[in-house]
Amino acid sequence: MKLVRFGRPGKEKPGLIDQAGKLRDLSEVVADIDADTLSPRALARLAKLKPESLPTARGAPRIGPCVVGVRNFVAVGLNYADHAAETGAAAPKEPVLFNKAPSCIVGPNDDVIAPRGSTKLDWEVELAIVIGTRASYVGEADAMKHVAGFCICNDVSERAFQIERGGQWMKGKGCPTFGPLGPWLVTPDEIDDVQNLRMWLDVNGERMQDGSTASMIFGVTTLVSYISQFMILEPGDVVTTGTPAGVGLGKKPPVFLKPGDTISLGIDGLGRQAQRVVAEGGE
Repeated sequence: MKLVRFGRPGKEKPGLIDQAGKLRDLSEVVADIDADTLSPRALARLAKLKPESLPTARGAPRIGPCVVGVRNFVAVGLNYADHAAETGAAAPKEPVLFNKAPSCIVGPNDDVIAPRGSTKLDWEVELAIVIGTRASYVGEADAMKHVAGFCICNDVSERAFQIERGGQWMKGKGCPTFGPLGPWLVTPDEIDDVQNLRMWLDVNGERMQDGSTASMIFGVTTLVSYISQFMILEPGDVVTTGTPAGVGLGKKPPVFLKPGDTISLGIDGLGRQAQRVVAEGGE
């Protein structure tokens, strides 16, 4: 299934995308795409629905973030060897973890806001994992049992905040709008091999990133298992898994986003996003 949330910010309805690509309204079936809806039992019930029996959404509504009620938004750094190399870092021996603020989550096509004082705004196309079942001390062999699905994340980053202001990375990772998610939450049965998905990102129509999840240092099952050794992952939590080479920081010379720029990104089977960069408080 491809689950989606649509409508005005804060007023989104749950939906699904049918085989013909039509947006179907699920609001008479479930309250939202949240922890309750992401349980294995609830997903199994949704899978039995006949999409043609559901009403279609009217017009072309805004697409919201594909999951609501995220309590933990965990990110993995330097998880592609080529990206680690372009930033001058060694490939890590264990996953590098940090937090993004759940309050940074927005829809896949919402504006990205350059925060006050931003000078080095950057992009990162990433595969994100959405948790469906509580995970604590999970083994790799059982990790996928705890995954409800996958989506695209643009791990928007302010590099000056992240690297030059001291402390940990999270201060450059959690500003408002720094976590576009969606357009869809895709259940694992729709993906042949999550470790072999092409991913790409363009800025102003120019290809910046062109990679594959095959290049991850630590794959999906390893990450879910590893993170669950240090914290409890709850249903609805999001883990974004790192980015391939091609970020602005790695360009020579570096290239950063500015108001007026456009970002387009996608991952095979998971759809695509498109954002416009605006200044905080205006255009």
